[in-house]
Parts: sequence; structure tokens; C-alpha cells
Amino acid sequence: MAIQTVGLIGVGLMGHGIGKNILAKGFKLNVLAHTNRGPIESLKTLGAHESPSVKDIAITSDLLILVVTGSPQVEAIMAEVLAHAPKGLIIADCSTAEPHSTLKIAAAAQAKGITFVDTPMTRTPKEAEAGKLGLMVGGDAVIIEKIKPVLSCFADLIVPTGAVGTAHQMKLINNFLSLGHAAIAAEAITVAAKAGINMEALREVIMGGGAASAMFGRLINVPLSDDDSHAKFAIRNARKDLRYYTNMTEQLPVASFMAEQVHQTYVLAETLGFGERFVPRLVTMMMQLAGIKK
Repeated sequence: MAIQTVGLIGVGLMGHGIGKNILAKGFKLNVLAHTNRGPIESLKTLGAHESPSVKDIAITSDLLILVVTGSPQVEAIMAEVLAHAPKGLIIADCSTAEPHSTLKIAAAAQAKGITFVDTPMTRTPKEAEAGKLGLMVGGDAVIIEKIKPVLSCFADLIVPTGAVGTAHQMKLINNFLSLGHAAIAAEAITVAAKAGINMEALREVIMGGGAASAMFGRLINVPLSDDDSHAKFAIRNARKDLRYYTNMTEQLPVASFMAEQVHQTYVLAETLGFGERFVPRLVTMMMQLAGIKK
């Protein structure tokens, strides 16, 4: 039977756009109650139903989408879901999670007649609102095809990665690259500022050549206009994702010298009080360390 009712747990920066676009395409939407009322109330005005508990949302949805912080949150939610959900429920995890946890959860779900697939995201809240996220999808091909009409509501790039767990592996590799680019860009921008280089000229040179990166293009807005809105991802969450990546490399095992250095950059930023700030504030942190007054 085709998916008719979608449950959504995690209506934050990314989840709001996901929910909005699911409703816009005619699906019924259940959202889990949360103390952050703004996104919930916004989706309710568009027709969403607010579920009071994980149990309620699990038994009233055909597909349950998770958009939460990481594996501890996913595991806690799934413990409740598996205690109450009927056979046949499909869970799609859009969170950034540890692959070994994903495999454990998927096996526990399968034992109860429930299907768990990993569907982590790329891009930003802006693309979530526009319905243009990128998704990596890992799991049974038949199930992926069944839920694709829902995924297509909020993503214009859907890339199958293989068996369940492989999408979360791919996501961690993607985040290591993007967050690594951000750390390198922040250092380069700080060196340029210390040297007195014109920032507009720096942007033109870097973005016009082989050193160009999306992250440099976002971070350069901090010294140019004190704007960190081009990468709305908290440094604390970035630090968590990098630790997930180094955990994965250790389990494989593969040496990850660069990742350890990048991870420590984000640990330092969080230690210095930037944990809740967006990733572009790595520039601010490094400039402070360099004694650059803004």
C-alpha cells in the first residue's frame, strides 16, 4: 500500500522545511510535540497534526522520518518506537548517525517486522525550505522505491548508496570533507587578515581558481560583513559529526590523521564558547586567537 501518512520527529532548522514540503505535496503529516513551539505551530497552520508522544506517532504513521541530533537520540526514540509500532512501519533516519548504531537498530527493527533505512541529508536549511535537499539512501531497494514519493517532496537529489548503514557512512565522509574545508578556510582567512590582505580581493582570487570551495565562499562573509548565516550548522554538532567519522575510521580501521586535527579545531572552538555558534564562526575564533581586532 502506498504511503499516506508521514510522521516527523525533529522539527528544527531542517525538519521544518521537510515537513512543509511533505504537506505541500498532499501527504498527511504527524509531528511530535516539542517545547520549541515556533516550527510546530507553523506546520500546524499548514495542516499538520501534533502527536503527543512517540507511541502515538508510531502507531498512526505509515512512514516515520527522524531528523534529530545523533545516535543517542535516534536510539532513545527507536526504543519507544519498537515497543509500540505495528508491523509494516518504515523508519527513515535523516539524522547524522554512527553506522554501527544504524546496523544495530535496523536488525532490532527487522526482528519486529519494521524496516529501518538511513537517509541522511546534505545542503542547508535554505534548501530544506525550498524542497531541494540532497539525500543519501541506504537500505532495501524495494522499500526505498516505496518511500521515494515522500523523499522527493523535500529532495531533488536522491542517491542510493547500498545496504542499510552505507548512507550514514557516506554522510560522515561528506561531513569530514565539508567541515575540513571550513577549518582550512578559517585558517587561511585568518592568515590573510593578519597579513592585511584585502578580503574582497581574496574572495575573487580563491573563488576564481582551483582552491575554490563552497565552504570558503560561505566563511569569507564573516570578515566581509560579519555574516555567518551561509552555513547554519552549530559548531557543537560539527564536532560531534567529526568524532563519529573518526570512530568509523578506527573501526574499519583506517588512519585518519587529518580528521583528528580537524576535530580538535572544533573541540577548541567549543571549549572557547563557540559551541552554539554556526560553523563560519571558526573565523572569529581563529582571529581572536591571532589577536586580530574586529
